[in-house]
Amino acid sequence: MESHAHAHPETHMLKVGLTGNIAAGKSAVASVWRSMGATVVDADDLARRAVEPGTPAHAAIAREWGTWVLEEGGTLDRAALRQIVFADPDARARLEGIVHPAVADLRDGEVRQAQARGERLIVADIPLLFEVGMVEDFDVVVLVDAPEEVRLRRIVADRGLDEEEARRMIAAQMPSELKRARADIAIDNTGTLGDLQDRARDVWKQLVRRAEERG
Repeated sequence: MESHAHAHPETHMLKVGLTGNIAAGKSAVASVWRSMGATVVDADDLARRAVEPGTPAHAAIAREWGTWVLEEGGTLDRAALRQIVFADPDARARLEGIVHPAVADLRDGEVRQAQARGERLIVADIPLLFEVGMVEDFDVVVLVDAPEEVRLRRIVADRGLDEEEARRMIAAQMPSELKRARADIAIDNTGTLGDLQDRARDVWKQLVRRAEERG
């Protein structure tokens, strides 16, 4: 049997992946958890930070695609970059090869800081957690879910898109059923915001208990 004498302290830290398809209510759950003291690392925020001017990823993107993906001040022109990678799967793969490792490094840094503060639990909010194959990176995966028709209505109401465009956005993501089968905990968002917040608080308490049981 393998000795754990040299195990890293991080083996005791519970790593939670929080995910959910568009308009399922994931952000509302994240904000409840933050209000209860959670450290929530946001994937979109990391992706922005990873490519800020002065970062290696920013320099690599500028080298690869030249100045026309840069705005006046040197920040990335995301619309131009999206156009390139949307039209060219090879370009998308090259971009992901630059950005994903940079995001992973930032996330690891956040985990190390939380450990140094003595936290027992860290949450990574990752919209495409299943799509990019990150399930194995977490001890617990929490999926926030809502029926497709409910999510469709929310997208149309909140984002001002037409129904056809909203349906396309939903269709572009992995179906909820596949995600539910692989998630450890599902939070169903079918009622009011208050119902969702109550369920989020219950799940947070469960996670804290699990983190404490790890010792």
